[in-house]
Amino acid sequence: MPEANIITEMNIIDSLAARNKYYILACSYGRSVWMREIGGDDPTAINNNNSGIPKKFALYQNYPNPFNASSNIKFDIPSNVKRQMSNVKIIIYDILGRRVETLVNEELKPGTYEISWDANNYPSGVYIYMLSAGDFSDTKKMILLK
Repeated sequence: MPEANIITEMNIIDSLAARNKYYILACSYGRSVWMREIGGDDPTAINNNNSGIPKKFALYQNYPNPFNASSNIKFDIPSNVKRQMSNVKIIIYDILGRRVETLVNEELKPGTYEISWDANNYPSGVYIYMLSAGDFSDTKKMILLK
């Protein structure tokens, strides 16, 4: 996880919520949203790399790929005329189509985002990640090598 994403005393927590089995923190300093499983380990950071509002949904190839231990997934959420927020899900599947992990399951504002998947607890192999938001859905393949 990049050092800029670590919660420190310099971060200003704008909001804190509990949803399902997760704590969700929104920090204005790094324009970050942190999601932590209640009773889990380290938080998962979703970084908003807001360099303008994207015109369409996009899911980019993870990097590095192939990877060892962790990989980054970047995606775009465009402005929605009817609503300013989109219900976004990013789910990781194994090659047999079994759900491995849900990285994102929340309402996000328009912008470009990046999330890191820590795959230390998973075996080497091919994984599929899927972004779904409204009527949009896209998948990409990634390879974990240990």
